[in-house]
Order: sequence, then structure tokens, then C-alpha cells
Amino acid sequence: MLHQTALLATVTILGVLEQAYFAMQVIYARRKCKVSPPITSGPPEFERIFRAQANCSEYFPIFISLLWVAGVFSHQVLAAFSGLVYLYARYRYFRGYTRCAKERLGPMYFSAGVLCFLIGLSVFGLSVHFAHHWTHGHELLH
Repeated sequence: MLHQTALLATVTILGVLEQAYFAMQVIYARRKCKVSPPITSGPPEFERIFRAQANCSEYFPIFISLLWVAGVFSHQVLAAFSGLVYLYARYRYFRGYTRCAKERLGPMYFSAGVLCFLIGLSVFGLSVHFAHHWTHGHELLH
């Protein structure tokens, strides 16, 4: 069973590390801009970093859920590869947002596309799973 999920677990850990990196960037920006918690407003450069991290955190549970459902019910390698692409796109999103709010748009749309792909992979895998069990159950009745 472990070999069937090792790639998904690896991408999950990379995602957690990426989230930690984003959180650390907020800490550094707080120190640099002298913005003490719980304050969330300050100079524009701080607010962009803070918002980029918050947005990435908001999407992380969606990403992890889709990564695992797609990987378990459809195709682990394809899901894990898509996960790596997503993490790279979110990194680009974060870096772009820290420079200028407009620079976040391309990576944001791209990462949303990867999530849509993972949704499709998940729905396909679950559909095949339930179709198999439904038809298998009908065969038992006849």
C-alpha cells in the first residue's frame, strides 16, 4: 500500500514546506516593515506578502484534498506530477505578488487550471470506482 501513495506523500510534504516558507516570508516582512502581530496592515510591500501567504494558505486544503483523491482513485503519478506543477505555480504566484499585485495573475490562473485538472482526474477516478462497484453489485444479483 505504501508504494501506492509514496509520491502523493512526497508532494504533500513539499507543499507543507512551501507553506512554511511562505509563513516565514511574512515573519521577515513583519520585522523589516515593523508590523507587529496581530496587525495585518502596513506598507504595501508587507500587505502584498501577507495577502500572498494568506491566499496560498486558503487554497492549500483544496489542493491537498484533490491531490489525494486524484492520486488514490485515478493515477498517482499523474496526480503527483500535477501537484508539483501546482506547487511551482503557487511559488511563482507568491513571488510575483510580492513584487507587484498584477504579477500574481498569470500564475494564479495557471494554478487554478491545475486544480481544475485535479478535479477532473478526481471525478473521473471516482466515477470509474463507483461504476465498477455498481456494475459488480448488479452482476452478483443476476
